Amino acid sequence: MKSHFTRRCFLTAGAAASVATATYVSSARGEKKPSSQAEVPGPDYKIQNGRIHHSVMGWCFAPMPTPQLIDACHAMGMTAMEGISAEHYPRLRELGMKPSLIGSHGFKDGPTSPKHHENCVKKLREGIDLAVEYGAPGVITFTGMREQDLSDKQMADNCVACWKEVIGYAEEKGVNLCMEHLNSRDDSHPMKGHPGYFGDDVDFCVELIQRVDSPRMKLLFDCYHVQIMNGDVIRRLRQYKDIIGHIHTAGNPGRGELDETQEMYYPPIMRALLALDYQGYVAHEFIPTWDDKLAALRHGVQVCDV
Repeated sequence: MKSHFTRRCFLTAGAAASVATATYVSSARGEKKPSSQAEVPGPDYKIQNGRIHHSVMGWCFAPMPTPQLIDACHAMGMTAMEGISAEHYPRLRELGMKPSLIGSHGFKDGPTSPKHHENCVKKLREGIDLAVEYGAPGVITFTGMREQDLSDKQMADNCVACWKEVIGYAEEKGVNLCMEHLNSRDDSHPMKGHPGYFGDDVDFCVELIQRVDSPRMKLLFDCYHVQIMNGDVIRRLRQYKDIIGHIHTAGNPGRGELDETQEMYYPPIMRALLALDYQGYVAHEFIPTWDDKLAALRHGVQVCDV
């Protein structure tokens, strides 16, 4: 069979490959601009479809002042934020927004060890009260780090026992406890990976949640962490749809923007959530590398506004 791949086609393809390579290399070198193929919406961008309930993790945009980020998210049409200090919740309320997830005990000193149980229960109950006050659907929780003197079974039993101690209060108040699975693989940055984290296998995390045996015990499905540790993101969304209470996004590798330099393509992931009739929040938790952090956020929201 005669080939139709002419010299002109070869040169055109080679030029396109060079552009793509240049885009990737510039990103890998840490250039602080949008990649050449990224379509970045302007400052007047507003969410168009609104079928995905967008939120954003505030810590990713530091040192931007939180009030500035709140106003930008509100102008964009977002209805919720998380990862910000509770002192800013009244401002969210003024704008008709709410916290999408309330913080609690942190990911290090979690319930893997009984020595942390008293503080974990205290922080979770306080988070539940804040969730009720400001209309948040959930409070985050974690397994915590591995304890050298404890077996996997002991740590798992400790986690389940701690959550069972507080889950009745969550049920009473109508608030979800959302346990986040984190990756233990990336050691390049303290917020890109968490070596030593106990709940680093999403399938095992689901087993822990099922052991608590409550409709208020949910999985925080972080697409970035799942991709690193387990992969098969869309199939797992379908598999665990009944216990997923919250979603986080970020590009991988590097926890960067949701652009073509990353290995995950988010539109089909969002469409899968719509097909599953997911009603929770999708919170953007990527760490912007572009000089204009708000442009990066607008871009991420637009990518997921399917």
